[in-house]
Amino acid sequence: MSLDLILDALTALCLVLAGALSALAGIGLLRYPDALSRLHAATKPQILGLAFVLAAIALHDRHWTTLLALAPVLLFQVLTTPISGHMVGRAGYRTGNYSRDLLVADELVDDIDRADTGRPDTGRPDTGRPES
Repeated sequence: MSLDLILDALTALCLVLAGALSALAGIGLLRYPDALSRLHAATKPQILGLAFVLAAIALHDRHWTTLLALAPVLLFQVLTTPISGHMVGRAGYRTGNYSRDLLVADELVDDIDRADTGRPDTGRPDTGRPES
């Protein structure tokens, strides 16, 4: 078995795995009930699927320059996807597009209430009395 044949098989395997991850992400987007669950289905397979696609491109081209060009793509996706997912999640939370019964703990409710009322964070619980 030649090295080219093995690398072509690995390329095909990477593409099949990337396609399967994309299909699973699409199914998750359709099946999950709220924005926070859908967010999980959209962001988790996206990075791994992209990594498989980039690996397939690198294996197919077989040049170091290609690998050097693809590395920043993966790096920027790894850096920006969690941030964009966080922002979409907060927007879904603020608009009420989530199922409260699916939450294990709601750690954001106090921060959102404080931001909506314009009350500064004093680090103490609000007693409802004005501070002296």
